[in-house]
Amino acid sequence: MTAPDTTDPVPASAERPIPLGRICGAFGVRGEIRIESWTDPPVAILRYQPWTLVHRQTSSKLAGVTGRAHGDGVVAGVPGMTDREAAHDLAGAQILVPRSALPPPRAGEYYWVDLEGLRVVNADGVDFGTVDHLFDTGANPVLVVRGRRERLVPFVAPHLLAVDFAASCITVDWDADF
Repeated sequence: MTAPDTTDPVPASAERPIPLGRICGAFGVRGEIRIESWTDPPVAILRYQPWTLVHRQTSSKLAGVTGRAHGDGVVAGVPGMTDREAAHDLAGAQILVPRSALPPPRAGEYYWVDLEGLRVVNADGVDFGTVDHLFDTGANPVLVVRGRRERLVPFVAPHLLAVDFAASCITVDWDADF
């Protein structure tokens, strides 16, 4: 997302775990896994290792994963995993990396995690609360702002006036009654 009047981001805690995807299940009979990647492009998830896999209330480290793009996702081989059943057992595992593993965003672009917790005000100075999280509608990202009430604010240029990380504030052109 490119926006006007911004200052450089101060990233969320450098070691904060960031979800980059999840393991969907086994691929083939040789122990490869299918990955739903939330990186752009999807195969970029392989650049950010080691991974922390969170699965069934446990976590484990995983490094040395290699793979390739396959359809909308990624097919990957895990070192030492040659059995389809072992790969299948990883289905549902979330893939996390520390925030510090990600490259800095380009000017005027943001990692959603860096926006979480910022205060949101409108052009009239009305405090809406803080960014709880963002989600993508397919047409545009949306800020979920929690304050006295929850607001959904499109995170697009016509409504986004400024992101000021130094002040921990996002200014939007959004009616306080909406």
